[in-house]
Amino acid sequence: MRRALVLVLVVVTALLLQTTVFSDVTLVGAKPELVYLVTIIFAMLEGPSVGATSGFVSGMAQDFLLNAPKGITALTLTLLGYVVGTMRQYIVSASPILPTLIVGGGTFVGICFYGTVSFLLGQLDESFGYVVRVAGLSGLYNAILTPLLFPLLRRLAEGSEKHRVGRF
Repeated sequence: MRRALVLVLVVVTALLLQTTVFSDVTLVGAKPELVYLVTIIFAMLEGPSVGATSGFVSGMAQDFLLNAPKGITALTLTLLGYVVGTMRQYIVSASPILPTLIVGGGTFVGICFYGTVSFLLGQLDESFGYVVRVAGLSGLYNAILTPLLFPLLRRLAEGSEKHRVGRF
């Protein structure tokens, strides 16, 4: 129960920050995608099931909050969370740069996937070159924010785990 509350609290906070504070803070016209960042970090920390769950919940919440076509963001983030969570078992390096690279690359791939699905459904108004440029800049923006947010989200994820008491 505690883990679900932490997940919901983090997703709601990310959505609120993304739509209020960070909507005006742009990097060459691109905004950070905090929902992508949170989904990728939770997938790296907790695995594919939590990554997919957090992706679906945050994607649906973003779609409903921003009045976007329902389900495209949820599909994108669910797949992204699952893939990153599955990759976790193959990563053996404890490098502090690795989460930054994974978040940046995952954001880039996720936004390009979102643009592709939107194009296929006839929902994309911009050119695909524009989508790739925004994906690259948003990936860079999220990579810059990762060293600040990764330790905080790791502590929240570890603090929400049940601790077993050993009895003799």
